[in-house]
Amino acid sequence: MIKLQIIGNLGKDCIVKEVNGKNVINFSVAHTERFKDAQGNQKERTTWVECAYWTDRTAIAPYLVKGTTVYAEGSPEADAYTNKEGQAAATLRMRVQNVQLLGGGNRDNQGASSGNVTNAGMSTAPVVKTQAAVATAPEDDLPF
Repeated sequence: MIKLQIIGNLGKDCIVKEVNGKNVINFSVAHTERFKDAQGNQKERTTWVECAYWTDRTAIAPYLVKGTTVYAEGSPEADAYTNKEGQAAATLRMRVQNVQLLGGGNRDNQGASSGNVTNAGMSTAPVVKTQAAVATAPEDDLPF
């Protein structure tokens, strides 16, 4: 198995859909790398990862909003295509197995600043696992 791990910011609010009776949360994560080129000029490169999180536990969806920093891991997929300008391009996708909120984002009118997103009574951001992992956890150990 190949595993992809990414820490980045959501580019837009997530979208929750039902497909063939199962829920999927779609979101895109951007990671920006800053570096100096051979001439010493400061450069920046942003990599986007399109994420699909298949889960019955959609309670995390309200927290997956534009600007929120997340950690996500899962299985990568790459698709090659020709863009509008006729140039070769690629899309990086991930079938998410785990996602963790790290903070950021803006929770309008909910009494929270644009800082870290946390749940009441929790000292760390929740980790949401796949259905198989959640099904074996006792009721009291669920993060929601």
